[in-house]
Amino acid sequence: MNISILNTIENVDWSRMKEIYHSVGWKKHNEEKIKKIFTLSNVVTIAYDKDKIVGFGRAMSDGVFNAAIYDVVIEDTYQHKGIGQQIIGDLLAQLKDISCVHLVATTGNEEFYRKVGFSKIKTGMARYLNPALTEEYLE
Repeated sequence: MNISILNTIENVDWSRMKEIYHSVGWKKHNEEKIKKIFTLSNVVTIAYDKDKIVGFGRAMSDGVFNAAIYDVVIEDTYQHKGIGQQIIGDLLAQLKDISCVHLVATTGNEEFYRKVGFSKIKTGMARYLNPALTEEYLE
């Protein structure tokens, strides 16, 4: 397996992106929403196995002080092969001059993010419109 990394959404197969979201249980992501969130993100990383998208991540940054990484998603059949580490590494390389990079880990993936250099924050706060997400992520 030879994974290549691209930092553009030009010519992206949005239906394939949707398949990957759905493969990990994120069923509310449709092609229109996926295209919108990636278009509005100023940092993107897309992993390909030959010409097939197998994972991705995105971030939003002010370009100086702060950034937030979102949606690091690897197709279920490609997980545990180092692709997530490659995606995080590429996102962080693009954000190398940013003093603070935030990330909200999905439940159960906290240890992965610790291994790639993230730590819990003391003062993090959030609000969710969805009660199920409030239950899952907030104290």
